[in-house]
Amino acid sequence: MDRKFVATGLGYAIIGLALGIFMAASKNHGQLVTHAHIMLIGFVVSFVYGLCHKLWLNNTTSKLSQVQFYIHQAGTIGVVIGLFLLYGNFVSQETIDPVLTVSTLAVLLGMILMKVLFIKSAKNS
Repeated sequence: MDRKFVATGLGYAIIGLALGIFMAASKNHGQLVTHAHIMLIGFVVSFVYGLCHKLWLNNTTSKLSQVQFYIHQAGTIGVVIGLFLLYGNFVSQETIDPVLTVSTLAVLLGMILMKVLFIKSAKNS
């Protein structure tokens, strides 16, 4: 699981940096919020989850760890796409709010599940 999280995190970092470079070159920073979320929940959180798996969770691949991985990824993708559409003025806030709400709750659920995995691994040590 550690490699899956690090690989996806690095993918988000490439996307986030590309968006940041585009904003700097165009002098249009309208997607700053999107860029920040790609870098934070996409890159940083995924990378930290990878470190947790490698250092403390013994890099196990349980059903719960797989569910946690996919919930985090689905939530992150939903947040990123939703914010891109919102801040790019492609959709109204009223239209995208349900997507952003579900996506942010998925990211939160992913964090809660990581906490559960972390606690369960401590009991097994």
